[in-house]
Amino acid sequence: MEKSPKIENRKAYHEYEIIEKLEAGLSLYGPEVKSIRQGSANLRDSFVKIEKKEAFVYNFYIAPYQSAFEKINPRRKKKLLLHKGQIIRLERKVQEKGLTIVPLLVYFNKNGIIKIEIALVKGKKFFDKRQVIKEKEVKRQIERKMKGRGAK
Repeated sequence: MEKSPKIENRKAYHEYEIIEKLEAGLSLYGPEVKSIRQGSANLRDSFVKIEKKEAFVYNFYIAPYQSAFEKINPRRKKKLLLHKGQIIRLERKVQEKGLTIVPLLVYFNKNGIIKIEIALVKGKKFFDKRQVIKEKEVKRQIERKMKGRGAK
């Protein structure tokens, strides 16, 4: 079996501090699944919203599948498959602490079922982002110096 693509939301790791991760199922149409299998999807600017005790992903772009008979809106809201208790707990945390729910990753599990990894996140301040960049830069410099010494 070929390796299935993983669609990541790299921007989320930069923009937010991840507090808690959760795996969920995703309700999709057939052509959308085929399009994701081809890697034609994008999680950038997507978010999760809870409405009437149900969780939905907004702005999750799935490119239209070329051979599909019916055309589906590529940015339609997609329902998350979560237990009622999980949805209630997430809703409480979002309301109490002012947190947000953001999708991080869409992938196929070992049984070939599409799963989405969502996270409860808190927005980073500008200086937090700069601090993370500084730490990465220092780490890179140390690794370069270590490689330089090992070669001599």
